[in-house]
Amino acid sequence: SSKAFDERLQDNRIWFGSDGNGVPRIKRFLSELKYDGMAPTSILFYKEVGHSQEGAQEVIKLFDDKGVFDGPKPTRLLERLLTLSNLQDDSIVLDFFSGSATTAHAVMQHNAKWDKHCKFICIQIPETVSDTKKKQGYNTICDIGKERIRRAGKKIKEEAGLMGQDLDTGFRVLRVDSSNMEDIYFEPAKLKQDDLFSQLDSVKPDRSELDLLFGCMVDWGVQLSHPLRQEVVGGKRLHIVNEGALVACFDKEINLEAISRIAQMAPLRVIFREECFATDADKLNIYEKFKQFCGWNNEEVYKRIHVL
Repeated sequence: SSKAFDERLQDNRIWFGSDGNGVPRIKRFLSELKYDGMAPTSILFYKEVGHSQEGAQEVIKLFDDKGVFDGPKPTRLLERLLTLSNLQDDSIVLDFFSGSATTAHAVMQHNAKWDKHCKFICIQIPETVSDTKKKQGYNTICDIGKERIRRAGKKIKEEAGLMGQDLDTGFRVLRVDSSNMEDIYFEPAKLKQDDLFSQLDSVKPDRSELDLLFGCMVDWGVQLSHPLRQEVVGGKRLHIVNEGALVACFDKEINLEAISRIAQMAPLRVIFREECFATDADKLNIYEKFKQFCGWNNEEVYKRIHVL
């Protein structure tokens, strides 16, 4: 309040920064500390690593709007921490409390400055935001973080000019969820006639092809950051991870043309869905074709091919 401010000002308890033009802050006196000689100290000074007001201004400039995110950290602070960490060229930076994705922003700037290829993993619970922010198009904190990464990456590449053309500012968004597969385990004595229809498909109905693909990538330990592209062959869509580290097709009744194309890539792993095969005989025929095309033996073909 105005009264409280005037009282503290008269008592010499308001600090306006070293130059007298800073944001007013409360002074703390050594004589009032709980323990004698105990004073707050830091190895990070705001002149070198910024402060909360600077972090807020960075977000405002990126979004051209005020109040998008409360209390973001300045990127200079995160960049200093990255420098102190002595990151290697391919280090991975993990932030368990991503917030507005300042860490992702700082890693991209660090890569641009030092010509590195560090990656970031930002984790954030999808907390809902205020009605004001929802009107701006953001339903959760995650939405704000994603948009910041997009805008920050574009800005960093623009500022880097020709030196930033090869800078990788791409990212993928994944969510933690339950298994893609239906719980089809049952006791025969408890199975009713109507239940037979629920056993036809082992995949949950609300899961997309990318859900299935990335679920298998996690199961097999395939890096989630690998390049991913799609190719249509014989009317069937192929998902190709890292040019053959994994190839998947989930379309119904896969044909010989698509199978031949998959075999040409000599993939390490192949994924199909039960719906890819009209009959059990077609499924067995697939294994034989891969033995023929890729030269796999019985052990390899059952190890490399996975049917959902």
